[in-house]
Amino acid sequence: MTSLLATPASAEKVKHFPPVGPKPAGVPADAKPPFSSAVLAGDTLYIAGVLDVDPATGKPGATRREQIRLVLDALKNSVEAAGFEMDDLVWVQVFTTDLDSFNEFSAIYDEYFSGPLPARTFVGVAGLMGGANFELNGVAVRNSDN
Repeated sequence: MTSLLATPASAEKVKHFPPVGPKPAGVPADAKPPFSSAVLAGDTLYIAGVLDVDPATGKPGATRREQIRLVLDALKNSVEAAGFEMDDLVWVQVFTTDLDSFNEFSAIYDEYFSGPLPARTFVGVAGLMGGANFELNGVAVRNSDN
């Protein structure tokens, strides 16, 4: 059986990126987050969950449209902080507290890409950290020939 996760040839090819933006929900102000926001292993970037949190307020957006833009901007910031582009994403997982948001989310999501869209799941959940309504994670591959 083969693994879907890339295994780097050496530890030198692994780089960890600290969280971008406000401190993650549930992490005390004086504490270090217990995870990296992204990990680069070779040419593959693994992006941890980002939320629909406004960096200015630390709270989710007031409207669904604002929440969607906030979470997509957070994903974009994480991707770009590691030197990648949104079109390098090959897989995105969306968690939402409102499955009825699928069509509106999809319309806005499409605006963030210029090439073929990554594979994606859209999963309904009962709740997310900090009262968020959306959480995204994903995988990007450098030079993925979109």
